[in-house]
Amino acid sequence: MKSAFLLNLLIVAFLWIAFQTLEAQDTISVADLGLLPNTRENATPFVNKAMAMMEGQQNRVLYFPQGRYDFWPHHCIEKEYFESNTYDINPKRLGIVVDGLTNVTLEGNGSEFIFHDRMQPVTVDGSSNVSLKNFSVDWDIPLTAQGEVISSDAEGFTIRINTNESPYIIENHKLVFVGEGWKSALWEVMEFQSDTRFVEPYTGDAQALGHGWQNYMAKEVTPGLVKLYRQGGFKRHPKVGNWLVLRHSTRDHAGMFLVNSKDIAIEGVRIYHTAGLGVLSQYSENISLKDVKVVPNKAKGRFLSGHDDGFHFMGCKGQITVDNCEWAGLMDDPINVHGTCVRITEILSPQKIKCRFMHDMSAGMVWGQPGEQVGFIENKSMRTVGFGTIEAYEVINKEEFTVQLSAPIPGEIKAGAALENLTWTPDVAIRNSLFGSCRARGLLLSTLGKIVVENNRFQSSGSAILIAGDANYWYESGAVRDVTIHNNVFEYPCMSSMYQFCEAIISILPEIPEPDSEYPFHRNITITNNTFHPFDYPILYAKSVDGLQFTNNTLIRSNKIEPFHKRQAGITLDACKNVTINGNEIEGDVLGKKVEVIDMNPKEVKMPSEEFFKF
Repeated sequence: MKSAFLLNLLIVAFLWIAFQTLEAQDTISVADLGLLPNTRENATPFVNKAMAMMEGQQNRVLYFPQGRYDFWPHHCIEKEYFESNTYDINPKRLGIVVDGLTNVTLEGNGSEFIFHDRMQPVTVDGSSNVSLKNFSVDWDIPLTAQGEVISSDAEGFTIRINTNESPYIIENHKLVFVGEGWKSALWEVMEFQSDTRFVEPYTGDAQALGHGWQNYMAKEVTPGLVKLYRQGGFKRHPKVGNWLVLRHSTRDHAGMFLVNSKDIAIEGVRIYHTAGLGVLSQYSENISLKDVKVVPNKAKGRFLSGHDDGFHFMGCKGQITVDNCEWAGLMDDPINVHGTCVRITEILSPQKIKCRFMHDMSAGMVWGQPGEQVGFIENKSMRTVGFGTIEAYEVINKEEFTVQLSAPIPGEIKAGAALENLTWTPDVAIRNSLFGSCRARGLLLSTLGKIVVENNRFQSSGSAILIAGDANYWYESGAVRDVTIHNNVFEYPCMSSMYQFCEAIISILPEIPEPDSEYPFHRNITITNNTFHPFDYPILYAKSVDGLQFTNNTLIRSNKIEPFHKRQAGITLDACKNVTINGNEIEGDVLGKKVEVIDMNPKEVKMPSEEFFKF
């Protein structure tokens, strides 16, 4: 009796606490607003109404009973956004908008959010303490297509296309896809293996069909069967049974866009498709992503997922945490963390300069605010020669702005040098995640903050990790100062295809026209206690690093495919200082035994005689 009484007391207490929590959070269910799941009714106006009800409130929860919800662009909010690494196609059409709210939760309860036409599914703007939980993002008619290779001959090959999800027409002998309010022509092809779902080795940016494939012709064999052919055939034909991702769209929006916001938590979310970056965080602070997957929707038989990067962090600060996440089938990198450099085009006075965005997918952003710290970069050596504080920031047009500084700029800075915003540089922790096979690299890191990469698995098509930074081409800024890469597994197919900057499984490659070994760009990178499965020679390439450790790693020879990379050294060091190579263990006939040094003193490398690697 006493046990039963205590049990009943506990149940009552639990229900009371749950009721009080629910009351404190003030839940709004879309069902109470008249929106029911699985009806295909346009969810957009109902969600807009719910968000309006949350204005000025605290601890609100927007709740979706489990099911399918369709978002159409009719009645959606339209707003101009200049999104990093995204084309300026405005206004953006917004599905779910959290604008100027505090302490709110969107609880999807495992629901499917299906979008139609070209829409930005989720936008968080000027908000704080926002939780986005337990829903998936997808399209019935995706903004990228795919096809299974059915046959191949000397002239070309035939693919089967699911016309229900990727309607097409043949226009002027070209394959053109048509959707809900749009039409776009095929412009790139990637090949994925049907069994492993890996990018087919050796294809990469050399194109799955070889150079000059764009001169193809298309003809319909029967509805859903299309032959692509070319006089003399293609330089490379895809393998029968493999799947081609047929890129025809453009990156005009993100799947989730976080801007001017802080303390954002995303958990239990699946992004099966979007036309641009999966989750784009821009000028935001403290972001946590846990159990978030940007992967193909296997239930629909898809090999494609996002059109570009999975998680993209530009100009963020505070703490970025990625835990237990997964990416696959992307047409670019799973994670990219960076800032944006701008070029100094004119020195107007000792304390005032005119600057310009140098990449068309950066233009229009508000690059700086009064009080923020900047660094002056001499762009030939990429050396930061001084620092300053913004006193005033004035926009001239989308590409240009002026910066008034609180003190004179360094004397050696001339027009053509670069400016970096040092205030927006986050700490990053990436753990327990799977970097599956995608078109390009795995993890790109360019931030001054503390970086920890641990307990992850990498299956990237190109380099698993790229640490870059430049003020000459992409203008993606961020010299690293404290990086620890440990307890990770680098599996085949890492470095099985070539892409830009892919010099090794871990590639440290800032774009420096004239590197100076006395002034290295990156510092303090520790690569330790990892397991590598190289089939080829290059394991680590490092350029312009002061304080590099490659220690206590295990290298196990893979024989999955034949070596192909131009580099014949396991470790290549270019203009580096204070390098330690020690305690690494070998299993099998690992090819990359050689350490090559370029434009530096070999005495900068500490390596015991018993070490596997040799000069």
